[in-house]
Amino acid sequence: MFQWLTEPLGFEFMRNALAVGILFGILCPVIGAYLIVQRMSLLGDVMAHSVLPGLAIAFFLRINILIGAFASGIISAFIIAWIRAQSRIKVDAAMAIVFSSFFALGVLLITLLRNKLDLDSFLFGDILGVTQTDVVRTALITLTVLVLVRLFYKELLFYTFDRLGAQAIGLPVETIYLGLMAAVTLTIIASMQAVGVVLVVAMLVGPSTTAYLLVRELHQMMGLGALFGVIASTSGMYISYYLNAPSGPCIVLISFGLLVLALLFSPSQGILTRTTAGADRVKVP
Repeated sequence: MFQWLTEPLGFEFMRNALAVGILFGILCPVIGAYLIVQRMSLLGDVMAHSVLPGLAIAFFLRINILIGAFASGIISAFIIAWIRAQSRIKVDAAMAIVFSSFFALGVLLITLLRNKLDLDSFLFGDILGVTQTDVVRTALITLTVLVLVRLFYKELLFYTFDRLGAQAIGLPVETIYLGLMAAVTLTIIASMQAVGVVLVVAMLVGPSTTAYLLVRELHQMMGLGALFGVIASTSGMYISYYLNAPSGPCIVLISFGLLVLALLFSPSQGILTRTTAGADRVKVP
C-alpha cells in the first residue's frame, strides 16, 4: 500500500502535477463558494471561455499568454456589468451572450492570426505537462487570492448576501464585483493548464456545492470545499497514473462522486437522510 502511494512520487512530472493539483484544489472551492451563494455558478464557465481572445492575441504578440487571458476575462466582466446596468437584460442572458461571443471571437482570432495555440491543451488541460515554473506561478496566484479573500472577507460576505445593503452603507459594490471577477479570472488561469477551461468550472462549483450540502456557514463551506478539492485532485491524479487515463476528467469525476455521496447522505439535506423540516441554507456567521 505504501509503495502504491510513493511510486508516482518518484517522477518529477507527478510531483509537479500533484503540487499544482493541491493548489487549485484549494483555490477553486474558495472562490467558487461565492459564486454558488450568489447563484452565479454559470459565471465561472463564462469567464473560463472568455479568456480565449486574450490568449490568442497574447500568443500572436509573443507576450505572456496569462496576461492576455487576465485582460480578456476582466473585459468580459466589465461588459456583463455594463449590459446589466444599461438594459433590462437579466444577468443569465448577459452571461450567455458574453460567453458565446467571446468564445467565438477567440476561435476567429486563432484562425485569422494563424496561431499555433494548442486548443486541446487549452480546452482539456495537461496537468502532467506542468513544470516547476508553473508550480511557482500557481502557488503565487493561490497565495495572493487567498490573502485578499482573508483581508476583505467581511466586505465580500456582506456583498454576497446583501448587495443592496452593502451599497446602502457605502461599500464600493462595483469595485467588489470587479475584484471578485479578477479573483475568478486568476483562479481560472491557475487551473487552466491542469484541467482546461471546459473542466475548470467543475472544480469551481463541484467541491463547494458538496460542502454546501454539509455545512451552514460560508467560511465552513470554503474550508470544507477546499478539503474536497484536494481529495479530488490527488485521488484523480493517482487514478489517472495507474489507469493511464486523462487526469482532468478523473479529477472532475472524483469531485462529482463526492457530490453524489453528499447529495445522498448529508445529515440535513441528503436525499436518504433529510427530514421533513427541509434543507438548511448557508448562513451569515
